[in-house]
Amino acid sequence: MGDTTTASILDRCRALGFALAGVASAQRSNRVAELRAWLEAGRNGSMSWLEDHLELRIDPRALVPAAQSVICVADRYADGRPDRRDRSLAGRVARYARGADYHTALRRRLETLRDELRRTHPKHRFRACVDTAPILEREQAARAGLGAIGKHTLLIEPGVGSWLLLGEIVTTLALEPTTSDAALDVCGTCSRCIDACPTAAIEPWTVDASRCISYLTIERRLPIDPTLHAAIGDWIFGCDICQEVCPHCQPTRRSRAAKRHPDYAPVRTTLDALEVLGWNEDDWARAGRSGPLERATLAMFRRNALIVATNTCPPERRAELAARFRTVAESSEEDPMVRETARQSLSRLARPEPTAKDSAQSEES
Repeated sequence: MGDTTTASILDRCRALGFALAGVASAQRSNRVAELRAWLEAGRNGSMSWLEDHLELRIDPRALVPAAQSVICVADRYADGRPDRRDRSLAGRVARYARGADYHTALRRRLETLRDELRRTHPKHRFRACVDTAPILEREQAARAGLGAIGKHTLLIEPGVGSWLLLGEIVTTLALEPTTSDAALDVCGTCSRCIDACPTAAIEPWTVDASRCISYLTIERRLPIDPTLHAAIGDWIFGCDICQEVCPHCQPTRRSRAAKRHPDYAPVRTTLDALEVLGWNEDDWARAGRSGPLERATLAMFRRNALIVATNTCPPERRAELAARFRTVAESSEEDPMVRETARQSLSRLARPEPTAKDSAQSEES
């Protein structure tokens, strides 16, 4: 890169295929008190790494000494079109994980930009960050003008949605920040994400990760509280409900015209729950070869499959499913977490199917 102004960097970001780009001044987070309170309340669940390197996380100048600027980019991975749900025992995969691994797809282009900047400015430092580095990326992106943080805590590009994957370059190079209104409220009185969350994990601008379906199915390495099983519905890996109901995320002419990077073209939308229940290590490795699905272990996938199969099982297949689950529950070679989930699922299958009268009474109450 010859000319290295904010405008030239943003032009280069667009040429590299990023949907959005901006620049924020490197400064300490203004949400430190809220973050500490969230961690102290245990709302990070078992994600203990969120407590690690906290000082680096809350100030990019600690992550990169003498940092002056944060270059923020975003890839768009979906346009909000609803899923077709016409098959029982099918577990849905969150949209971000239906295509290529964003850690690789986004990082490759971000590192190209970083390397170009290093060659132009050899005396400056440039650190590329994609999800795994300790940085509050949504706050940085909001400061750079890429959007505003919604009540579900995701970054929203107004009128287009929160189907965004974020990356940053923290640098000692002083750049002109892009115009932003990080305090912009794009939600107003809307509470659709809060009302729609099946596990009541969302409160305005905060999420109890320990109850979030994405956390439960992707991060939790232990059995899931059986009182939350039914709420998981047909989500076998992740969850998009809070985005599916958001007014900004609805499929419109504008959102369909907004550029989605081809790397995220879906190669999978669902996984057959009974097939997953029969997976071995090789099957799991093949399924996760593209990257995102590797986050959950084989035992976690089998646990999730038991829950999804129970939730989506048609009445005529309950006996078949119970026999399958009983084999899993009684196998001494099975992972203890999977055995326990199989027993819990058998208990749920043994309950009488609700009748039309039961459903009517439930709605009246």
